[in-house]
Amino acid sequence: MDERMVRAAELCERAIFNGEFEELTAAERELDGVQVDLALARGKVLHARFLDNRVEDAQELTLFEQAAELCKALGDRRGEAEAQFWIGCFHQVVRDDIAASIQPLTTSRDLARAAGDDLTLSYALRHLGIAAHISGDLDGARALLEESTALRRTLGFTAGVAANFVGLIYVAIAQDRPADARALADEAQELAASAGAAKVSEQIEAARSGI
Repeated sequence: MDERMVRAAELCERAIFNGEFEELTAAERELDGVQVDLALARGKVLHARFLDNRVEDAQELTLFEQAAELCKALGDRRGEAEAQFWIGCFHQVVRDDIAASIQPLTTSRDLARAAGDDLTLSYALRHLGIAAHISGDLDGARALLEESTALRRTLGFTAGVAANFVGLIYVAIAQDRPADARALADEAQELAASAGAAKVSEQIEAARSGI
């Protein structure tokens, strides 16, 4: 059983048998933390399912918003950064609403940077880069994707680096830098193969076909 649930149960018993009712607030906070993890996990499952069937489940957004609200109440900036990222990702990927994605992605970036959460920061920067690319800001998109990629290299997140290279290939193509695009595609394919990221490999080849 999750340690937080164990602590909540212990605090509840102390309230019931010892009259230590002031401990119930702490028990509720422990359970709120569990609820955050569950909401994020369920939301991610729904997001992954969308990538397979392309059918929106509005419960995905509800779960991520619930997690964000709980994290804010708990003062958990790291958790709130992750939840805000997924809210932004939902708007960008599921609803194709770039404008609605900017604020939560920006909030995620700022919270993650403050909390020292480089993984979530890399995700927020990646999707802000995608938004910049779609809006026509190619230089901005390249800078954001390269910053995200640098973080992912440091973290050893090889599949994530390869995924970022897909975006950088498209940016290079749009900026008429075919040599750079080919070099990126070659390195990206090596990284994807080493990470066993078959789906990313397909995306890399699709990008390469546009060079």
